[in-house]
Amino acid sequence: MDATTETPAAGALFRAGVAVDPDQEYVEFFTATWPRLYRTALAITGDRGSAEDALQAAYAKAYASWGRVRRAERPDAYVRRMVVNEVLGSRRYGWWRRERPHDRIESMETGAVSPSPEPGVVDRDAIWTAVRALPVGQRAVIVLRYYEDLSEEQIAEVLGCSRGNVKSQASAALANLRRMTEPEPNGDHA
Repeated sequence: MDATTETPAAGALFRAGVAVDPDQEYVEFFTATWPRLYRTALAITGDRGSAEDALQAAYAKAYASWGRVRRAERPDAYVRRMVVNEVLGSRRYGWWRRERPHDRIESMETGAVSPSPEPGVVDRDAIWTAVRALPVGQRAVIVLRYYEDLSEEQIAEVLGCSRGNVKSQASAALANLRRMTEPEPNGDHA
């Protein structure tokens, strides 16, 4: 059992009678959670710069309200929702599309798969290319479900929507993925 208490006046955190510096606690949290949340943001955005931007904004907000974040039942889930909201929020503005580098768009849209001697690598690349081509809401649901292994209820909480919306987004995403990765009669993918 964790003997963690907080003194309301000073905001100092104590674990087993030893004061814990909130800044040091945040640094430890950041260090422990950045790699996984970066992979999640990258899987949703499909772009390293956009993933880093979303993480930077989310972690800045988390630091500014660290007292509330650290008291959450699962601070990592709290910040993951912040990251997903940053990613989805950035897609709502037209400037995102205007400022995205064109060479990345072309390579993502063409679906060019680099040759590989390993069929599994090619299949995985084709799937990730198809996932990146999904609308951002469907992509977020697929990443949170199959990459983060969250339940429908947890995804609904992260995205701030109903469980039914998660189910319909997942169903549409899976149908789109099947269509995009279905082999054509000549053996190529669609």
